[in-house]
Amino acid sequence: MSRNDGKELKMKLFTNKNNGWENLSDDELKDIFQYADEYMYYLNNSKTEKEIVHNSKEILLKNGFVDISEIDELKAGDKVFYVNRGRCIYAAVIGTDDLEDGFKIVAAHCDSPRIDLKQNPLYEDNGLAMLKTHYYGGIKKYQWTNIPLSIHGTVVKPDGEKINICVGENEDDPIFTISDLLPHLAQEQMERKLKDGVQGEELNVLAGSIPYDSDEVSERVKLNILQLLNERYGIKEIDFMSSEIELVPAFKAKSMGFDYSMIAGYGQDDKVCCYAALRAILDVETPKKTAICVITDKEEVGFNGVTGMYTRIFDTFVLELLEKTGNTSPISLDKAFSNTRALSADVDAAYNPNYASAFEKNNTAYLNKGMTVVKYTGSKGKSGASEAPAEFVAELRKIFDDANAKYQSCELGKVDKGGGGTIALTLANRGMDVLDVGVPVMGMHSPYEITSKFDVFQAYKGYRAFLK
Repeated sequence: MSRNDGKELKMKLFTNKNNGWENLSDDELKDIFQYADEYMYYLNNSKTEKEIVHNSKEILLKNGFVDISEIDELKAGDKVFYVNRGRCIYAAVIGTDDLEDGFKIVAAHCDSPRIDLKQNPLYEDNGLAMLKTHYYGGIKKYQWTNIPLSIHGTVVKPDGEKINICVGENEDDPIFTISDLLPHLAQEQMERKLKDGVQGEELNVLAGSIPYDSDEVSERVKLNILQLLNERYGIKEIDFMSSEIELVPAFKAKSMGFDYSMIAGYGQDDKVCCYAALRAILDVETPKKTAICVITDKEEVGFNGVTGMYTRIFDTFVLELLEKTGNTSPISLDKAFSNTRALSADVDAAYNPNYASAFEKNNTAYLNKGMTVVKYTGSKGKSGASEAPAEFVAELRKIFDDANAKYQSCELGKVDKGGGGTIALTLANRGMDVLDVGVPVMGMHSPYEITSKFDVFQAYKGYRAFLK
């Protein structure tokens, strides 16, 4: 066999793991960068789950979708959505097949690791107003100190009034921070294990320092902050009890690198997949199988609760689709789910050269090599895994290949060292074939995550091809 024959054989038999930026046309580059700009705009305006759902709803309305409650009967081509408590949104485009024959679902989650305020957060300590917090999701706590934070959330009063709060995003807004200990005094702190370097009860936010102008009261700085909040929002201290207030990084998502090839931004796990799934369903007109986009909540804390993917409210939405297309059999839902193909649209860990030993290089995700295809999740001995059938993986390979949507096969970290779960198992438990397909992210769960613009665009192309 000649050397040339060997090269041809290698090209034929080896998996293509080339850098995705190679040999792209000018039009392809233009599409990638334009999509990335639109995604970063969405990301900068959608840092919390409520903001994601609100903005996604507005996009759906502008593209011909209507609330499902406004339609009595559904036919092929109809576009509907349902909002679950302002924290989840389900959108569907009705297909030509009977709905009992199953759906095509792309499901992503809109919650990201963050810092929540406790229900009694405000206190004063030696002339400083502080806020007590409770972190949400898996974070490295030390990463959240000494960075600019913004406050987002809602306060609900007993009479039903809702007050939205957003401070720290505009140029003239103040920001907030969690002040860490200076190294000169941190000898004991630095003897701790890294995971305990900053403890949960040390994540207290600095919120103010000017005292109320009176010598006749105590806790004057706390009083001054409450007066400012009362003047601006009409709230009292007890109103924190019925609030949902989050602290998130005040950083803006921006292009990264001399070549503008990457995106750095908070919350890309999993808002990058939310946006790709949303954009994909906008491109669906009248599919064969009904297409559904799911943007759900609570993935980072176990999928539970009324807005998590375990909720039966999603089933209720699907039942309404079935009923309004004439499928009223008691087992219509079970039939539909058993015939459904789904993508769990979630991110995976991208190889980090600074910590190469954490990755098994032959089965890890890399920036610039396309969307990630993860056959099974879980940890150690596939504990808590959802594993896709080989037949479904092969079916998706053909869809992606035909659409020229680049992909790579991977899993999260080395065996016995890595692993994690996604909403895939909540879909599989309903009887669907499901596969995790997402985007590689470097620095996942940190305040500033990194993705490749090439990979982000491939996920959109892949989801669109699957739904169409």
